[in-house]
Amino acid sequence: MKSFVKTLVLALFAAMVFAAPGFADTIKLGVGGVISGDLAPYGISSLRGCEVAVEDINAKGGILGKKVELLIGDDVCKPEIAVNMATKLISDGAQMVVGHVCSGCTIAANKLYKDANLIVISPASTNDDLTLKGEHPNFFRTIAYDGAQADLMTSFAKNDLKAKKIALVHDKGDYGKGQMELAKAYFEKLGGVEIVLFEGVTTGAVDYTAIVQKIKRSKAEVTMWGGYHSDASKIVGLIKKKRVKTTFFGGDGIIGDNFTTLAGKYSEGVYATGPNDTSGNPLYQEISKKHQKKYGEDPGTFFHNAYACVQALANAAEKAGSLDYDKMHAALKANKIDSPIGKIGFDQNGDVIGAGFSVYKVIDGKYTQVN
Repeated sequence: MKSFVKTLVLALFAAMVFAAPGFADTIKLGVGGVISGDLAPYGISSLRGCEVAVEDINAKGGILGKKVELLIGDDVCKPEIAVNMATKLISDGAQMVVGHVCSGCTIAANKLYKDANLIVISPASTNDDLTLKGEHPNFFRTIAYDGAQADLMTSFAKNDLKAKKIALVHDKGDYGKGQMELAKAYFEKLGGVEIVLFEGVTTGAVDYTAIVQKIKRSKAEVTMWGGYHSDASKIVGLIKKKRVKTTFFGGDGIIGDNFTTLAGKYSEGVYATGPNDTSGNPLYQEISKKHQKKYGEDPGTFFHNAYACVQALANAAEKAGSLDYDKMHAALKANKIDSPIGKIGFDQNGDVIGAGFSVYKVIDGKYTQVN
């Protein structure tokens, strides 16, 4: 009997040891983002980037000799849901995370990831606070931050569009409002431009007549938008229908086919900033073909950036020789990778090196790089 009990105890102990993260059969990669609701196209494009990257990595033997398994969470672009989602990813054993998409969600969820000593890389969250305040040391991104975007937007509006009166409109969110606050500061620094309107609107509203009337009364030559495509498409449509003479200019929240599809003919002539066009990159072309074959359509906005996120994590783990937080953190900052968005690395803040923003304009229904 004693022999049996001893054997049973040893068996249970072995089961617990080998069930621990260090002995897991797979490496668990958490993916958090908005994959339902109006902004789902952004999160789905990010998720697909992770899926294709993991398929490629697993085909080559995985990370540290182990296959990678995806743990997927939907935050619906709502910070309170992002917190619950992050809790589940952590409890399910996520060992590193790609996400989130919406900056507000990333800020909220990363408080948990940081406490859990998890490295997080986002393909889409651009809010400056994530890297420049020092409050998120575990955070990295493969997209440039809002300050770089605001600098480009404001200088283009003044020097290329020759605007002297600007309206700044936002959706009151961390991303949208933060972006327009930065734009206001950059315009003030530039000088020679008058901010005739600074206003927030309620996202998801049915009627945007009030803000369009304010834009009209302000006589703004350029209306800058901080927010996402779903609201922007409605505002642009109303501006065009009411024949308001203003040029609409958004950030990366409206870049891509999601906006042009919703806004239709009213999207023509709209400007937006977005990640640099790297479609000539061989890896960009290769994985775009894989996306087309796997999903039956062209890649979405953050597909390539998300693929680069997974690449960076895999490379850091291999260079570090483990998933140890400190070793991976150091490896991310010390090494560069050849990604679909170019040869990239990360600075001491966690911001991407080697990737930036360009200005695009909708011409014949498609965004075309113009700067």
